[in-house]
Amino acid sequence: MAPPTHYSSKVLDHLGLVAGMYDELGIGELIDRIIPQEAAKRTVSIGQAVKAMVLNGLGFTQRALYLSPLFFRDKPVERLIGEGVEAAHLNDDVLGRALDAIYTYGPDQLYPQLAAPVVQQLGLTSRFAHLDSTGLHTDGQYNSVEGASEGEIHLTRGYSRDHRPELNQLVLQLICERQAGIPLLMKPLSGNSSDKVEFRDTINAHIDQLRSDFKVEYVVADSALYVAETLQSMASLRWISRVPETLSLACEVIHATAAELMSNPTQAASRSLCTRYAGVAQRWLVVYSPEAYRRALHTVNRRCRQLSEGEYQAFERLCKHEFACESDARKALAEFEKTLNMTFVAEAQVITLARYQGKGRPARNRQPDVEVYRLEGALASLPAQRTRRLQRKSCFILATNELDCQALSDEQLLATYKDQQKVERGFRFLKDPLFMASTLFLKSPQRLMALMMVMTLCLLVYAALEYRIREALKANQQCFPDQKGQDTSTPTARWVFQYFSGIHLLVIAQMQVLVLNLNAHHAALLQLLGSRYERLYSGSG
Repeated sequence: MAPPTHYSSKVLDHLGLVAGMYDELGIGELIDRIIPQEAAKRTVSIGQAVKAMVLNGLGFTQRALYLSPLFFRDKPVERLIGEGVEAAHLNDDVLGRALDAIYTYGPDQLYPQLAAPVVQQLGLTSRFAHLDSTGLHTDGQYNSVEGASEGEIHLTRGYSRDHRPELNQLVLQLICERQAGIPLLMKPLSGNSSDKVEFRDTINAHIDQLRSDFKVEYVVADSALYVAETLQSMASLRWISRVPETLSLACEVIHATAAELMSNPTQAASRSLCTRYAGVAQRWLVVYSPEAYRRALHTVNRRCRQLSEGEYQAFERLCKHEFACESDARKALAEFEKTLNMTFVAEAQVITLARYQGKGRPARNRQPDVEVYRLEGALASLPAQRTRRLQRKSCFILATNELDCQALSDEQLLATYKDQQKVERGFRFLKDPLFMASTLFLKSPQRLMALMMVMTLCLLVYAALEYRIREALKANQQCFPDQKGQDTSTPTARWVFQYFSGIHLLVIAQMQVLVLNLNAHHAALLQLLGSRYERLYSGSG
């Protein structure tokens, strides 16, 4: 009787794309060259351990990092990570030691050494670099009570950008390039760090690196960058920032220009002017946005109505109050008028009222025992206040120290700032519940800092793969089906990952491998990406 044929299956899905991009960019090899390690004593190198964490992070399985052996149990580990590597090798000890090695070297020092060749390999210009930060939270205690040791971040409770103040907070700061949204620099920060301070420290520490390694010409950031001390320290670097609405000069400029810009509420408009702030000559672009105007109409009308009703009720209470003399009444009225924002007191007067002691109606000619004073009048609205609020909400100001409109036009200035969403999109990706950031729980703050570098590396691989896919489709004038089955040349990497779901490897008697559920669209995209990807999704006999 012939022995039974043994079958087994492995889940490949989109992980071949992730592994292919990781290898194409040479990240693992570069890590192994940079971080010292004894290869003879390792089954899994640090570069391979990081690759396993990237595959886990981009696996979209909601599994915590320490469950990697379980994640890889039904995956073709050797095909994805390297010859001789098994799922059991990818345990929490191996990954933890890799994180320790990354921390010892320095996560924020290692990362740019990995990102620089990626940017060069993909042909990205990196003329504009977008700076931003986001908050993350963790369930662990770590050093929240005793404080951080030297070189550690401090995880602490307090203000939470995720509205979770009861959990320990930490901050991730990124500088991303504009074209693909690839992070150029990353920095883990303590939960109580201030963007206004950290932005300045990061730029001052990395100006030379941004210029030499990434050829950055302009740094773009939100209003946290627009601080007098920061602007003065960046005299040798071009920058673009949003001017804070709280700045009195900004309010004056908006109110002086808004009427002209908003003459046609349905059409966007802008006006450029030169000014000086904190001793720095700069160009301001006042921008009116119809979309912001529509949003502001609702919020401003509601707020003005609330303020008006509150002021009306306060005036009613004041008019019911009895004063001992006329001067006290007028003094109270003057103090009350100082609190008004949306209304003013019209036709105010002080009236005298007689008061008699005892019961019953007083006699006709009886003199009052005491006289009291009350206020009378009415509140009238101030339309100008509503208009000013609507102007401030409908307009914003961008600033740059690039005074040459030929080098950076007003249109380029606005478009560049709008691309700040590239880094914000990266933060949304990192904080997606399907990503490992939702399961931040490790044994030490040092490993958390290293893990934040690995998370940023996941974003790099994801963004690079999306850019490569789109560029390949565009260069070959081909398309990929979107969620509705329509052709698109700009699919998101997330959708491509979903589209590759269900691809399995069928292993027959440990000798033959068949690829299941690979259709023509899969094959066409793999062919565009290159032979490296085709091999990962090919069978063998």
